[in-house]
Amino acid sequence: MNALPLLLIGLAMFAGGYVLYSRFLGNRVYKLDASFRTPAHELQDGVDYVPTNKFVLWGHHFTSVAGAAPIVGPAVAVIWGWLPAFLWVTLGTVFFAGMHDLGALWASARNKGRSIGTLSGRYIGGRGANLFLVVIFLLLLMVVAAFAVVIKNLLISTPSAVIPAWGAVAVALLIGQAVYRYKMSLGLVTVVGVAALYGLILLGDAVPVELPDPILGMSPATFWIIALFVYAGIASLLPVWVLLQPRDYINGVQLFVGLGILFVSVLLSAPAIVAPAFNDAVPAGTPSLVPLLFVTIACGAISGFHGMVSSGTSSKQLDKETDARFVGYFGAVGEGLLALGAIIAAVAGYRTLADWEAVYSAFGQGGVGAFVEGGGAILNSGLGLPVSLSSTVLATMAILFAATTMDTGVRLLRFVVQEAGEVAKVRIGNVAGTLITLAVGAGLTFSQGAGGEGGLRIWPLFGTSNQLLASLTLSIVAVMLIRKRRNPVPALIPLAVVFVMSFWAAIVQLGDFYEARDWLLLIIDLVIIVAALWVAFEAVVAMRRASREPPEALDADVTEKGELTK
Repeated sequence: MNALPLLLIGLAMFAGGYVLYSRFLGNRVYKLDASFRTPAHELQDGVDYVPTNKFVLWGHHFTSVAGAAPIVGPAVAVIWGWLPAFLWVTLGTVFFAGMHDLGALWASARNKGRSIGTLSGRYIGGRGANLFLVVIFLLLLMVVAAFAVVIKNLLISTPSAVIPAWGAVAVALLIGQAVYRYKMSLGLVTVVGVAALYGLILLGDAVPVELPDPILGMSPATFWIIALFVYAGIASLLPVWVLLQPRDYINGVQLFVGLGILFVSVLLSAPAIVAPAFNDAVPAGTPSLVPLLFVTIACGAISGFHGMVSSGTSSKQLDKETDARFVGYFGAVGEGLLALGAIIAAVAGYRTLADWEAVYSAFGQGGVGAFVEGGGAILNSGLGLPVSLSSTVLATMAILFAATTMDTGVRLLRFVVQEAGEVAKVRIGNVAGTLITLAVGAGLTFSQGAGGEGGLRIWPLFGTSNQLLASLTLSIVAVMLIRKRRNPVPALIPLAVVFVMSFWAAIVQLGDFYEARDWLLLIIDLVIIVAALWVAFEAVVAMRRASREPPEALDADVTEKGELTK
């Protein structure tokens, strides 16, 4: 078969999910209220709490949660065949990810923009909250360190992407000034900004940038990693409207345009799917489909990292509570679309099955490289774009996704460091928190060499810890729903499925790490398993307690001081 039916079915499922299921969640489960005073208005400070146009906020949220993971995971998971990956991405996005992301955004907005880690203390208990912070810290550390390495590799392997990747920062700074300081039309600014970004892509394709070796006494790899950490640190300290928000917004629009180009190319060329629907001849050493599929594809189906973004930055910028449906649920749909594009590029971008099998010769192969190579071939056959320009477009997409996630990750990790300081009765300021974050992140990245080899050291645990965090976030949402006497089933079903699969995968990995005598990963895996079990137990107790207590007021929320807020 060709890829066209796959694309059309996927698009129809995502559209149906947003139009039908998200409306049900918003109206019947979360009961979003346009008159509710959101934290962006109640606590407005011009730095973190900023009322934001829902389209701009969607761009920030979508690009922050997407990153490179919805490309890497699906493009690796097709080694089991394209059908399992397709089903998990589509069904997971519609019934799991959208519900989770919207739920985390709603839960945080109803609690003055507090993070999921803080909410765990209120709704699950203090013992669970401290362990929750451990899982969140490790997950964010993996994201920050690994994405620095992923971006570095793309900047070196695709030098034509250097100019558009860094030029996007300048475009974002100008957009922030145009929208917030000079009050220019968002539509006009969007058109000019996207045109500028694609102009930079054309310039980058014509003028590739390869750094000399050495540069300032460093290898190009070391230089790029240091530059990325410096950028992320500065971006995390600036008010969100100056750089983070406009960068994410214009990147989101540009990236949606890029996805549109890829999908139009599929429509025009209808490329053949050369990979099997179910791969009965997986390479030796490939783990079993169940449960590893459900943690290999984390972002793109459901992801705990989304809950951190929803509660860490997005909830503080929500103008109206009803905007949460568009920002949260449709943000998850955007990531599902990216994962769908990655699957199609990885299974229909090669000429023959033999070519595909040469790439997928071992588990873990494929990833961003398969997306860029396969997607570039589809763009070339569908729209006639030169191969070099096609690769530049897709590599720039991957870099911008990863960069927006990295700078948001640094900001979120700073929040976690500050929350940990509060637990220890130590006040940590923004600058100090950022310096600690950068030191830990860079320390891990350079722990095994100046080329950043340590950045992927603990990445094998990303999928399991990420999915365990998603299930724990859903437990907080479920407790809130039970306390309000609302239907918790839409949260409990994905909670149970994701927890079982991710916990099972963590146990499988524990055996793998023991056989490999990888004591660092084994210890971290044990910490995650114990923390997840403990928090899950506390969550079950909290749900039973919530079902017996008097219900919270349905039209008002109770603060930690017992005050009612409307």
